[in-house]
Amino acid sequence: MDLIPVADALERLLAGVVPTSAERVALEHAAGRTLAADLAATRTQPPFSASAMDGYAVRAADLATIPRDLKIIGEAPAGHGFSGTVASGEAVRIFTGAPLPEGADTILIQENAERSGDIVKALEAPARGTYVRRAGLDFSEGDVLLKTGTTLDYRALALAAAMNHSHVSLRRRPRVAVLATGDELVEPGDVPGADQIVASNQYGIAALVEACGGVARRLGISRDDETELAGYVSEALSWDADVLVTLGGASVGDHDLVQATLGNQGMELAFWRIAMRPGKPLMAGHLGPMRVLGLPGNPVSSLVCGHLFLRPLLAALLGRPVGADRPEPAIIAAPLEPNDRRQDYLRARLHRNEAGVLVATPFTQQDSSVLSFLAAADGLVIRPPHAPALEAGDAVEVIRF
Repeated sequence: MDLIPVADALERLLAGVVPTSAERVALEHAAGRTLAADLAATRTQPPFSASAMDGYAVRAADLATIPRDLKIIGEAPAGHGFSGTVASGEAVRIFTGAPLPEGADTILIQENAERSGDIVKALEAPARGTYVRRAGLDFSEGDVLLKTGTTLDYRALALAAAMNHSHVSLRRRPRVAVLATGDELVEPGDVPGADQIVASNQYGIAALVEACGGVARRLGISRDDETELAGYVSEALSWDADVLVTLGGASVGDHDLVQATLGNQGMELAFWRIAMRPGKPLMAGHLGPMRVLGLPGNPVSSLVCGHLFLRPLLAALLGRPVGADRPEPAIIAAPLEPNDRRQDYLRARLHRNEAGVLVATPFTQQDSSVLSFLAAADGLVIRPPHAPALEAGDAVEVIRF
């Protein structure tokens, strides 16, 4: 199978993806989750005209001449409105959030008034409607304020609460099984043999899944044995995983058994081998309803491909906008050599120069095993296939982490 362009691979990966089912969830457990249906206000906010300041509810017409004495006829704290009517020459002591009494149309703030017993002297004449929050200033009953696919961050969550929703319809969090493969791998904390390394990808990918709204389940490390691999695949299927992410072993070497094992279990291959660096041996397919994404074994390749492919797949499963993280324009800080036929993703630091322009400084070391530079990077510089050489200051596109 020939190398396929990154854009084509992403299109094939997302083809036919259907969002997960909806479930009703209490608002207190909804943070970071994704709406499965539009959310409309069940009430008007504020439900009544209210005072925006502490002061006195008055009639603006009474303050045509300043100073003016008004008789205080009552008090309106928040949550306890004044039940009477404000007539000419009268005022009601009012506090922030309290309903505006009948007959009043303006708030005289306490800083502009002097009180003596039941008389308040107005020292300034506010215009009609000053410091009054009119009913429906924020929203009205029936207004659709949060759309399907919205992620409930702290702002959206507060709005949903203000709309008087105690429960919301959310997408089920996609279940993602993560399987590392290879005889050379040991778990962090174990003592590696002379020819072994510590497995890191599975922890990074699992964290990426959780950060994107999914539920990650690390299956562990499978040895290069087809029977053992098949057992882990069965475990993912029995868990009803929406996605199985394998790490390593998807190439064609004598010990790369992932693709063959999955094929023997019925996986339909969507694509394999992408014209990109890092991450050429990326594989995608599906085994029944379970999507399969085979990421490369090199740590940087694995995590960069996770950012570029697993994140959009999870967004599609959650019904979120897939193209939310568009590349941004920037300039390059140092010259770059011409590119070959593969699309490059260079780890880089990003900063704004004095003119406010985004500047990308790629690390000089781009080997796909160097994880420390990925952790230190702010994003990726995209170099299209056959891109010409660049001088410092030339335009590029970047993807932020």
